[in-house]
Amino acid sequence: MGAGVLRPAVAAARLNLTRYPPPADLAPFLDFCWALRWDLRGQAPHEQAILPHPNVNLAFESTGAGVYGVDRSIFTRRLTGAGKVLGVRFRPGGFRPFYGKPVNTLTDRVVPATDIFGPPADDACAAVMAAADDAGMVAAAERLLRDCAAKPDPVAARVAEIVQRITADPGLRRVATLADDFGISERQLQRLFAEYVGVSPKWVMRRARLHEAALRADTGDDVDWAALARDLGYADQAHLTRDFTATLGTPPARYAARSASA
Repeated sequence: MGAGVLRPAVAAARLNLTRYPPPADLAPFLDFCWALRWDLRGQAPHEQAILPHPNVNLAFESTGAGVYGVDRSIFTRRLTGAGKVLGVRFRPGGFRPFYGKPVNTLTDRVVPATDIFGPPADDACAAVMAAADDAGMVAAAERLLRDCAAKPDPVAARVAEIVQRITADPGLRRVATLADDFGISERQLQRLFAEYVGVSPKWVMRRARLHEAALRADTGDDVDWAALARDLGYADQAHLTRDFTATLGTPPARYAARSASA
């Protein structure tokens, strides 16, 4: 199901999630489109928790289209009956050319897509919901984005490269090291992330570590938490436990035990 989807084995048994790479003309802006479908008719509702990434998402569903800024907490959605959602995940920094404002003004917020894309967002949402298959859904979303005529932003591309550096190395410890690697000051880096990503570089580092810790916990295998804490750059196992518990609401060993018994 991918990093960030908590309890993925349970989710995979009840939901169908498919990701689609962007076409070449939208690749400077998008990570991928994702289609989520479920049919729980006659079954108990499913509550899905997500540990969000440093990405803005545009989602189309039966209740309308919304733009989801980076959520710094756990995102939870209760699913019942049958339904579908089509989402567009923007690259870190990739939403800035469409928005035209600092992306941190969207952090921890969901805004109607019409507030940013205007009435065409409602038309796109209707087309997505009416589409017979995933290809039709994705095509409707891509038409909306193409009609915006956004121009690739070299600064956004640079920011995406910096975020990729963080996510590729969850053990990266210091913002100063990151700034040095890219030849900019810490203050410049902080400003870039506020403007283009919506959260600080330190938050992205912390979230990358938690994604890796949750992935390990969700395998159902025994985890050497002290060794994992060292690998991820924590001072010690207690530091990892505090960070994990503060965000996910339960200590990592207890979380892992529940995953193993699911």
